[in-house]
Amino acid sequence: MPSSVILKYQYYKTEQILEITFVSGSVYHYKNVPENVYQKFRQARSRGLFLNEHIKPGFVYEKISEE
Repeated sequence: MPSSVILKYQYYKTEQILEITFVSGSVYHYKNVPENVYQKFRQARSRGLFLNEHIKPGFVYEKISEE
């Protein structure tokens, strides 16, 4: 299901980084995200809600850029 806030995402397995590009153009890296959490994120009915409830509170993140 398309997200109203997430434009695209990519997972870097070796580094365990989840990269999220928001509709606003902001790009964030969420660090040390295990692959099983990424898989749950991918399969979530609402990726934005999953991000807010399960990833943002538990993982360090860094704003990378504005597109």
